[in-house]
Amino acid sequence: MLKQNTLKGSFSLCGKGLHTGLSLTVTFNPAPENTGYKIQRIDLEDQPIIDAVAEKVVDTQRGTVLANGDVRVSTVEHGLAALYALGVDNCLIQVNGPEFPILDGSAAMYVDKIKKVGIEEQNAPKDWYIIHKKIEVKDEETGSCITILPDEEFSLTTMCSFESKFINSQFATLERIEDFADEIAPARTFVFVRDIEPLLQANLIKGGDLDNAIVIYERQTTQEKLDKLADMLGVVHKDANELGYIQHKPLVWENECTRHKLLDIIGDMALIGRPIKGRIIATRPGHAINNKFARQMRKIIRKNEVQAPIYDPNEEPVMDVNRIRELLPHRYPMQLVDKIISVGATHIVGIKNVTSNEDFFNGHFPEEPVMPGVLQIEAMAQCGGLFILNTVEEPERWSTYFMKINDVKFRQKVVPGDTLIFKVELLAPLRHGISSMKGYVFVGDHIVSEATFTAQIVKNK
Repeated sequence: MLKQNTLKGSFSLCGKGLHTGLSLTVTFNPAPENTGYKIQRIDLEDQPIIDAVAEKVVDTQRGTVLANGDVRVSTVEHGLAALYALGVDNCLIQVNGPEFPILDGSAAMYVDKIKKVGIEEQNAPKDWYIIHKKIEVKDEETGSCITILPDEEFSLTTMCSFESKFINSQFATLERIEDFADEIAPARTFVFVRDIEPLLQANLIKGGDLDNAIVIYERQTTQEKLDKLADMLGVVHKDANELGYIQHKPLVWENECTRHKLLDIIGDMALIGRPIKGRIIATRPGHAINNKFARQMRKIIRKNEVQAPIYDPNEEPVMDVNRIRELLPHRYPMQLVDKIISVGATHIVGIKNVTSNEDFFNGHFPEEPVMPGVLQIEAMAQCGGLFILNTVEEPERWSTYFMKINDVKFRQKVVPGDTLIFKVELLAPLRHGISSMKGYVFVGDHIVSEATFTAQIVKNK
């Protein structure tokens, strides 16, 4: 999907909260483009809306917890996973309590509702963050690790290891995010019998029961203790000698527990704030390591808010030097674009290989050759001109000229041997022959210069 998406309409889901046992309603509403996921406690007056981002995570014991001042909302990961996986970028979520309803312990009901209400494309381009190199976060105490590697799409592999003969070692893989609804969304949350009593004593699962979780009884206890737990949960007594799964519904898959771990990762990755193109490999994941990884990704994205386009010199260019000469009047030494590698609906990407033989190095500066910043701006403008000329009939009969240059920044030197990657984005449609554009120059992953400029396209006499 090339554009951002929101919901076509609103929908609500009702149920009890896992932690509180309260009757809750959560409502998902359309939202304007570029707003991301926002959560509002409608049972509290005059409270700020929470941005669903990693920095807001305050607790990860039993599901993701977001907070802003006195406002707290927990167990949000199943709903966020459904939004993220189905490609919804902007959504206002209203909840009448401190947590989302647990429903059946999976994301299936969220997925069904989103599909029924429909998804609407918005005008803003989808703001992918593309992984260019390996990023890894570890927890030495638990052995948990999340690694993300470059990939053309978003995919995940999860490997889990538990102290249980029933789910000792499992793995789950999602190769295509389009398969989430069928392969991952129905996977329910799970808990071990050995963990239930301390959770109940800490008031962490007042609303948990056999309808919304897989319960695993893998370490034998006394009949008295097991009966006591059954009474606390309000379920029938079970023979303490019979180990195994305890739930009303059979397992959907043998590795359902690990698929649910994968579901949680997607929900917690939604807190990054931008869709990702990369492959996640998670070993012994949980909300703590998930959110640690999401926070790390947020820091990396802030440092690289504008990403360099991927340049593969083996690929055929969209425009080679000969086609560029047909469209632009510039010739050596003023032709500053060697080829165009990508042209989109609102952007163009060009390449310039800077060599020691460039004419301007004779005077700028012979002992320490540096490419003049003004020529970097000129090269950006030539890319912008190629973009505009590519949209008109008989482009050979038109020329483009600067009208205004603003917000120029030079961040590092350009020297012989550098390969410049230009990315020029259209800020407004071409009207009356005038267009505004934002240009960036990259060397590798780093921005070396940028500028905003306005140009006019004029028919040659």
